Amino acid sequence: MTTTYKTIEKEDIAHLHFPTTDVLKDKHEVLQRIQDLEKAMAMGNTDHTKIEIFFEDDKEFYVTNTTVWAVTPQHLVLKKGVTIPVNRIYRIL
Repeated sequence: MTTTYKTIEKEDIAHLHFPTTDVLKDKHEVLQRIQDLEKAMAMGNTDHTKIEIFFEDDKEFYVTNTTVWAVTPQHLVLKKGVTIPVNRIYRIL
């Protein structure tokens, strides 16, 4: 089964509702996600590199292409204070 991700602008992410459950169940995938987020933050802060973030809210799968400004244990921070809960992110490219 292939998952279809709907493209969303970062400004529209603030209107989404995110459950508290983690979309990843495998501990190795969770660790890889943390490493990928840290790398994306470094690339965003040094080179202003945009990345694709694949995530899920309570209804749909989304992808956005943007620069990562910061990573906290709970949130990925984008421009203008927009955040995505880390536990709702599948992967970062």
